[in-house]
Amino acid sequence: MFDILVKGGMLPDGTVADIGITADRIAAVGRLEAEAGRVIDATGDLISPPFVDPHFHMDATLSYGLPRVNASGTLLEGISLWGELREIATVEEMVDRAVRYCDWAVSMGLLAIRTHVDTTPDHLRGVEAMLEVKRRVAPYLDLQLVAFPQDGLYRAPKGRENLIRALDMGCDVVGGIPHFERTMQEGAESVRDVARIAAERGLMLDIHCDETDDPHSRHVETMAAEVTRHGLGARAAGSHLTSMHSMDNYYVSKLLPLIAESGMTAIPNPLINITLQGRHDTFPKRRGLTRVKEMQAMGITIGWGQDCVLDPWYSLGTADMLDVAFMGLHVAQMTHPAEMARCFTMVTEHNAAIMGLEGCGLRPGCTASLVVLDAATPTEALRLRPDRLCVISKGKVVSEQTRNDARLGLPGRPATVRRRL
Repeated sequence: MFDILVKGGMLPDGTVADIGITADRIAAVGRLEAEAGRVIDATGDLISPPFVDPHFHMDATLSYGLPRVNASGTLLEGISLWGELREIATVEEMVDRAVRYCDWAVSMGLLAIRTHVDTTPDHLRGVEAMLEVKRRVAPYLDLQLVAFPQDGLYRAPKGRENLIRALDMGCDVVGGIPHFERTMQEGAESVRDVARIAAERGLMLDIHCDETDDPHSRHVETMAAEVTRHGLGARAAGSHLTSMHSMDNYYVSKLLPLIAESGMTAIPNPLINITLQGRHDTFPKRRGLTRVKEMQAMGITIGWGQDCVLDPWYSLGTADMLDVAFMGLHVAQMTHPAEMARCFTMVTEHNAAIMGLEGCGLRPGCTASLVVLDAATPTEALRLRPDRLCVISKGKVVSEQTRNDARLGLPGRPATVRRRL
């Protein structure tokens, strides 16, 4: 007897199967005839692994308009506004906003998030707040915290000291932002420094790397070399990498094999990258997205990140990773059926791998976390960004939604319509 039995769903590979859940684990997958404490009918619906976001800023989320709106829409104005907000935001306010966002995330089947936490201010209230959020949501959402020196490891007066303090407080991942240091040389040294810290502490590394339109911002080259030197491999991720969209093709032909050799991963954030980048261009305007398909062709693991929702950098967002993948496939021109299916995998399995999550999948023995979507296939899910009919986290149903078919009043036409084929 299972605690939960999900019946008749379509797995991402096209297989029709039942999923039996006992306690917090998937006990069986296949044609299952057994009793269960609860049976969920998923006939014709897609059963997916949980959605995963490997790049977010939860300390700032749901703060749009505070202290005022980003009028220019630029990255630098957003950073300036956040610099004001972090000095007046209380721990309680940040916890409240973040937990509310986690409610949104759960309703969308987003059950694992890596958030960068600003370690610039000496008070480290953001770190304190996010540690409390991590504790509160742990029963149903996996939250990783990156110690992130927003104003620069060396540029901020106590940037390095505060990053170390944040790691000692309990942050899980070492962060950096080399392109925000005062010089290219200091930026490169900051990469070497945070890579050493990650290696010495046995932690993962996630660097905001080359988030700029400047083609001469080439810190990812140093990062790849340091990841190789310290043997960090897939424990290291380069986030954004937007300067690559402006680099000379010959240089990129040298760079991509170095990244692939290192084993590091990459996290572009399409909603935010295409909004913030290219702001100084007239026409043609650069897309602001790194070379996703080219890196994938080299065997580099890439996942889509959300980055921001309703904060100083981005005025929209709903915690829906399918929105992120939908935008990503358009900007990266990944419109072949196999490429679209890969975009779905990028916000599930690939992102889980980037975060180093264990037991994430739809196989016996995996953690019993999954999503039932009102769609038949991953590609259809991307097209529709459909309702999440049921979300199960660690063996418990945490969100349910009624199928929301539209009601028509058209002569000679069906009474209801669903946008599925």
